[in-house]
Amino acid sequence: MATVHALLSDAVERLRVAGAETPRLDSEVLLANILGIDRTGILAHPEAPVGDAAAARFSEAIARREAGEPVAYIRGVREFLGLAFATDRRALVPRPETERLVELAELEIGRRLTLAPRPPGASPIRVVDVGTGSGAVAIALAVRLFARRMLDEVDILAVDDVAETLDLAKENSAGHAVGDRIRFTLADLIPLPERPLDVIVANLPYVATGALADLPVPVAFEPRHALDGGPDGLDVIRRLIALLPDVLAQQGVAFLEIGADQGSSIVSVVAELPGRWTCTVERDLAGLPRIARVER
Repeated sequence: MATVHALLSDAVERLRVAGAETPRLDSEVLLANILGIDRTGILAHPEAPVGDAAAARFSEAIARREAGEPVAYIRGVREFLGLAFATDRRALVPRPETERLVELAELEIGRRLTLAPRPPGASPIRVVDVGTGSGAVAIALAVRLFARRMLDEVDILAVDDVAETLDLAKENSAGHAVGDRIRFTLADLIPLPERPLDVIVANLPYVATGALADLPVPVAFEPRHALDGGPDGLDVIRRLIALLPDVLAQQGVAFLEIGADQGSSIVSVVAELPGRWTCTVERDLAGLPRIARVER
């Protein structure tokens, strides 16, 4: 019977030869997942025996990783803002830089709810997550607002243009007990709202078509339509910005995730909107300019 140490040594070498960027980390995470324990348990007990069935499943998982498949797809789960989200090829793998999108939206909503007393019967703050994918942004936002006892005063709509992707988001919302607190709609960008929106969050495709071939191998397993932003990476985002005059309320704000090299370009796009608009670019957790804040 193989030990944890023996299985990891073989897996690390296989992934190293395959060109994986983090062969040891990937191996430890995958073995821990198969054994149903925390990664620290793997590190603490290298001589622990591993049954033949588990060893075979681990070898299969390593083979998938050798082929370039993301660890998140192999595990079927990815952590985002301390929450576990089901992940598969229906949607992009949630990324750490997108966590800042949720944090900024939460700050904005919190500010609106605490800046001044809300009159009885006031309409809820209307929030839309455009291109929800796995639902990570909308769900994490709902969970955090619930913890702050603010969710009752917020109406969250999550939108995606692919039915299968929306199904994944719904599954994740149920898993985090907010399935009845988020509305889901199949639509291209934003359906015309009954009344103007207060906060928009969007993690739309922003990779330039010509740059897709240079992305890491695991990205090739993710939905291309969720990555491809056209020649300059801003085609879809530009379409959303063009809708803002029709859907965003006065003093409304949109938070748009962009590429780290697109800050000046997004400011120029917003400058072409009719009326008075401002656009500033916030930095993500790595210090890179990543979130465009567009205000009316």
